[in-house]
Amino acid sequence: MDFLLSDVHDDLASTVDALLAKADIPARARAWTHGDHHPVAEVVTALAETGITGLLIDESSGGSSAGATEMVVAMEQVGRHALPGPIVETVAVLPVLLRSAGVSGSHLSALAEGALATCAIPPIAPLAPIAETSYVVIDGVLSTATTTDRVATVDPTRILAELGPDEVLAENVDVHDAADIGTLATAAQLLGMASAMLASAADYAQARKQFGRAIGSFQAVKHHLADVAIAVEMARPLVYAAALGVDGLVPEGTDVRRDVAAAKVAAGDAAYLASRRALQVLGAIGYTTEHDLSLYLTKTRALLTAWGTPADLRRRVLESL
Repeated sequence: MDFLLSDVHDDLASTVDALLAKADIPARARAWTHGDHHPVAEVVTALAETGITGLLIDESSGGSSAGATEMVVAMEQVGRHALPGPIVETVAVLPVLLRSAGVSGSHLSALAEGALATCAIPPIAPLAPIAETSYVVIDGVLSTATTTDRVATVDPTRILAELGPDEVLAENVDVHDAADIGTLATAAQLLGMASAMLASAADYAQARKQFGRAIGSFQAVKHHLADVAIAVEMARPLVYAAALGVDGLVPEGTDVRRDVAAAKVAAGDAAYLASRRALQVLGAIGYTTEHDLSLYLTKTRALLTAWGTPADLRRRVLESL
């Protein structure tokens, strides 16, 4: 069995990385914090033109009928560049939720075309990132939704909303697959963010000099960054193994929900460690809103509890053993 990503996956990652690098995401993220969502919407439209927002949507609805592995490849790059907005909900959760509820047509087509949308599934995800189009599932009933209240988070680019049901779209909806894909997509985001923070800290450690030497030459700094590199590389196979499980490419009897939970726990731990160590290496400059690291520090903290808190996910793993 080949455990490496294919050339197609590498090309997909390169395409998303190049698009987001060219878009200057930090500037667009800062615009988002001031209420201007148009710059980010432009990027999402560009991602839609390359097929990213339709990865989990059937071709009949304008998507590409890809799988969780492709979604994880793309979402890792989204995390690497800290793209704000309800990306997990738009690219991962809603395509699976709407399909499982038997809702198609314009709802899925709009997602494939790059319309940002959000959803809440209490109690798993009681609040939703703000977006013009919203959905909510309450007691198995899927409805379009309206915002009833807004809640600020530690991440200024992540304003959450309480949603109230509007028009009923489906009943007796099973939300487990949608929730799991949200957990997996968030894990991929955290993995990409951890890699970006590690790279930022390593670059700074090579450029910053103290006592006539680059601080990266000091053993204490080396060990800090090595710990992060190990955490990232240990989390990556868990994330991709969980994606294979979601795609049904694992032996029968594999507990896929456990693997998804373990993947997010590992990716979250790696991202949190990366944020702490990157801040230690960069020093006080990392706190400032002018430095891009601050975007990653706050987003890491916010995403740790998105689509499953560490405590809930660890409990799921323990109960499966």
